[in-house]
Amino acid sequence: MSQGVLLDRPDDLPAWFEPLLARVSTCRTEDFTSLRRPAGGPGRSSAVLVLLGESPPAADTPGGPDLLILQRAATMRNHAGQPAFPGGATDPDDADAVATAVREAQEEVGLDVSSAHPLALLPELWIPVSRFSVTPVLAWWRKPHPVHPLQPAEVAHVARLPISELADPQNRIQVRHPSGWVAPAFQVRGLLVWGFTAGVISVLLDMAGWARPWDQGRVVELPDAEAPVPAARGGAPDEVVP
Repeated sequence: MSQGVLLDRPDDLPAWFEPLLARVSTCRTEDFTSLRRPAGGPGRSSAVLVLLGESPPAADTPGGPDLLILQRAATMRNHAGQPAFPGGATDPDDADAVATAVREAQEEVGLDVSSAHPLALLPELWIPVSRFSVTPVLAWWRKPHPVHPLQPAEVAHVARLPISELADPQNRIQVRHPSGWVAPAFQVRGLLVWGFTAGVISVLLDMAGWARPWDQGRVVELPDAEAPVPAARGGAPDEVVP
C-alpha cells in the first residue's frame, strides 16, 4: 500500500478530527519516509494503533484531543524504555492490519476494542533494519477508559499525551543518533518520543494543521548509545518487536 485508505467516517466524529481525516485520504508513503519496500519480498507484516481521543479539562490540562502512547519496559532486549504506539507483528489469525493493531493494544494496555473506532489505514512503512512492513491504523477513541500495562515485562507505562503539548514548540526538538542521523522528537511529560513514533506524530501534526513553528536547530544527542540504528529520516525500528 502506498496511499492512505479511509475505512469509515462516523456521523458523530469530533470536528477537530476532520482536517486530519481529509488529509489522510490522500497521503502517501513519501509523506512519511523516502524508503520503499524492496521488490524482493513483502517483509514481516505488522501494525500499530494511532489512537486519538479527547480528554475533558482538568487541573493540569486544558483538555482536547490526545494520543495514546506506551513506554517499553527498560528490561526489554530490544527498544528498552522507548515510547511507542501500541502494536506489533501480525498473527496468523489476524484478519487484517486493524485486527493486528487493536489486538496488540488490547493485550498490551487493556484497550476495550469496542471503545475504539478505526478510521483509516496510513500508508505502509518499510523498516529495513527489522524487515517489517508497518501499517499505522488511525482510530478515534470514542469512549476513552482507564488503561494500564498488562504485560509488565514489555510495557512499563501508558500515557495520553495532549496534542496541545505535542504541538507546543517548547516540547519539540531534534535528536541526533550516534550514527549521525537527525530527526524530530518530542519531550513531553517526562518522555522522550523519537524514532518511528515521533516521525509519524510529526507528519500527522502537520497534516491536521496542529503543528506550530518550532526551532529545528535544537538538537539533542540521544542519551542511549545503544539505541537501534534508524531506518529513515522520520523512522526507526522502535515500534515493532519480533
